[in-house]
Amino acid sequence: QALLVESGGGSVQAGDSLRLSCAGSFYTTSRDSMAWFRQSPGKEREGVAAIWPGGGLTVYATSVRDRFTISHDNANDTLYLQMNGLKPDDTGKYYCASNFRPGDRLSPATYGAWGQGTQVTVSS
Repeated sequence: QALLVESGGGSVQAGDSLRLSCAGSFYTTSRDSMAWFRQSPGKEREGVAAIWPGGGLTVYATSVRDRFTISHDNANDTLYLQMNGLKPDDTGKYYCASNFRPGDRLSPATYGAWGQGTQVTVSS
C-alpha cells in the first residue's frame, strides 16, 4: 500500500501558477499510472492528469490541457503537477493517486491508494 503525501497547495490569484508535489512509494511497472484528481464541495472527484512513466505517456482533462503538466521524478519518487494560468474553476482539493488497476486512467475507481489532499484556491 502506497503512502502518499501531497504538498504545494495555496491561495492564489487568477493567472498565477502553483506546483503540487506528491511524495510516496509509487509502485511502478511499465503499465502503472499515477494521477492527480481534484474535488470541490458538492462535486464528484474528477481526474486532472495521469502519467505512466513506463510508456512515457500522459493524459489530461480537457479543462486543464495546455495549462497543467504532470511529471514523475524517478530519482526521488515524487509526482508533480505544474499548474499555470490558474482559473477560479481550478479551485478544489487536489489528490494524488497510485496503485493503478487497469481501466480509465482519469477515473477514481482505477486507483487504490490516495493521499490526504492539498487545497488550491484561486480567486478572480
